Amino acid sequence: MYDRILLPTDAEKGTEQAIEHAIAVADHADAELHLLYVVDSDVYGSYTGDEYVHEFEGLESALEQEGEDALEAAAESAREAGLESTTVVRHGSPHEVIIDYAEEADVDLIVMGSKERSGEYRRLLGSVTDRVARLASRPVTIVKTPVEE
Repeated sequence: MYDRILLPTDAEKGTEQAIEHAIAVADHADAELHLLYVVDSDVYGSYTGDEYVHEFEGLESALEQEGEDALEAAAESAREAGLESTTVVRHGSPHEVIIDYAEEADVDLIVMGSKERSGEYRRLLGSVTDRVARLASRPVTIVKTPVEE
C-alpha cells in the first residue's frame, strides 16, 4: 500500500511520536522513508542579522544546521529500527515545499506531527500541518502531541 513515506520535521520538541509512527509504518509496509526539513525562508528573509559579523554565523546557516541535526536524529532512529532513509534540507515556505517534495518524490503518505493547541491559537496562527493536510493531494497522517504547559 505504501512504497514511499515522507516525514517532514521542524526540529521541535515533541516530534518523537511522529518520528516513531513514520518509522513503524515504513517498517511495516517495507517502504522507503524520506525525512525532510524546510528552512523557512520567511524567517531568515525578514531578519536583518545585524549582530552577525560573518556570513557563516547567519540565521540561515543556523537554521540549516538545526535541520541537519534533526534529520540526523530521525535517521538514527530509523537505522536503529533497521531502516535506511533519505534526508533532505530544502528552503522555502514549509507547507509549499512539503507538498512539492511529496509530489517530486511520489510519496504515498505524509506523516506529520502536530501539537494540540487551543482553538484560539490555531485560528490566529494556523499551522504548517493544517495547511499540508488541507492542500496535499496525498494522504496525510497527523500524529498529535500534547503541549506541556
